[in-house]
Amino acid sequence: MQHIIDRFISYVTIDTESDPTSETTPSTAKQWNLANLLVDELNRIGLSDVTIDENAYIMATLPSNVDHEVPTIGFVSHFDTSPDFIGANVKPQIVPNYDGKDIILNAEKNIVLSPDYFDDLLLYKGNTLITTDGTTLLGADDKAGICEIVSAMEYLINHPEIKHGKIRIGFTPDEEIGRGAHKFDVAKFGAAWAYTMDGSQIGELEYENFNAAGAVVTVKGKIVHPGYAKGKMINSMLIANDFIAALPSNEIPQETTGREGFYHLHTMNGKVEETTLQYIIRDHDKDKFEARKVLMQHIASDINKKYASDPISIEIKDQYFNMKEKVEPVFHIVEIAEEAMNSLGITPLIKPIRGGTDGSQLSFMGLPCPNIFAGGHNFHGRYEYVPVESILSAIDVIVKITELTAEKYKK
Repeated sequence: MQHIIDRFISYVTIDTESDPTSETTPSTAKQWNLANLLVDELNRIGLSDVTIDENAYIMATLPSNVDHEVPTIGFVSHFDTSPDFIGANVKPQIVPNYDGKDIILNAEKNIVLSPDYFDDLLLYKGNTLITTDGTTLLGADDKAGICEIVSAMEYLINHPEIKHGKIRIGFTPDEEIGRGAHKFDVAKFGAAWAYTMDGSQIGELEYENFNAAGAVVTVKGKIVHPGYAKGKMINSMLIANDFIAALPSNEIPQETTGREGFYHLHTMNGKVEETTLQYIIRDHDKDKFEARKVLMQHIASDINKKYASDPISIEIKDQYFNMKEKVEPVFHIVEIAEEAMNSLGITPLIKPIRGGTDGSQLSFMGLPCPNIFAGGHNFHGRYEYVPVESILSAIDVIVKITELTAEKYKK
C-alpha cells in the first residue's frame, strides 16, 4: 500500500492546474513537469513505445503475452487539475483507519471535513484516507486515475502469469478545461476501445454523460448621467437580470439530479454599458439539450423586442455529446468492466455522469470509452479526499479487465 500512496503523493504535489484563457496546449507550462516525470516512470517500469508529443500527450504500450488475437484495449486519464480552486502547494494528509468522525483539515483556519455534511465519508470507515490540508484541492481528479493505470501496468509486468492482450495507455493535458481529447491521436493510440479512469465513488461505471454547450450572453447598454437619464439610459445589468429571471428557476445545478438537465450561470461581469453572462448548458437527452439552446435564443429575442437597439446577443458553442450513442453499439465493453467488478466483489454503480470526461469526446472520435471509478470525492475543492483502498480496487479492476478480455477472445 505504501508504494501506491507514495506514487500518488508524488503526482499531486506537482502543480498542474490548467488555464481556460490560454491558447496553448498544454494550457500551462507547469503541466510539462508531471508529464515528463510520467514518461520517465513509464520507461522505468518497463513499458514499450513510450512517447510524448509536442502537446504533452503521453502514450505507451504493454505488449500482449498471449498467442491468440485479442483486441487492443486502452486506459486513459488526465494529469491537469481544475482551475476552479488552488492546485499549487498541495500538502496531502494521511488519515489511517478512519473512524467516521470529523477530520480536522486545518485547525488554524477551522476547516473541517465532516460526515455530517459529506455523508459519503461513512462509506469508508476503517479505510486509509488521503485528504488536503484545507487550503488547496487534492488532485485525485485525475491523478488517482494515473496512479491506478501506472500501478496496474507495473503489476502486470511483474506478474506475467496474468494473460492479457496488447494494452495501450494514454495521459492527456487540459481535460478540466474541456480540451483533453482535442489533440488526442486516436489512430496512433490504435485501440479498439478504452476506459477512462476518471470517476468518483468505488464501483462507478458510466457510459452516459451530458450533452454540453457553453453560452456567452452579451448585453449592451447606454451610459448617460443618471440625473438626466430619463428615456436615454439603458442599464445592461438590469436587462441581464431580466434574461436570468426568464430562464426556469428550478433548472439549475443545485436543484437537479440524475438525468435532469440545467442552465448554470457561472460567471457574470457587468457595468451599465455592458454586461456579460457565461452559462453552461447540460442535458442527457439530445432533444431536450437542443430545446435548451433554442429557449435561450427565444428569451433573448423576446427581450430585444422591447428595445430599438437589440441589446442582447448570444454565442452558443457545443462542447461534447452523450457517449451513450457510441458505446451502446459495442456494449460488451461495459459488460466486461461490470464482470470485472463483480468478480472482485465490487458492486457496479451504473449511472449517468453529471459532467463529461475525455471519454465522451473520444467516443465520438472513434474510440468508445466508458468511464470507471478512480475513487476520489469532492473534486475541485478543499474538501477533496480519496480512500487508498479505492485506488487499490481500481488497480484490481484494470488488471481484471485485461485478463477477462484476453479470455473472451481465446479460441
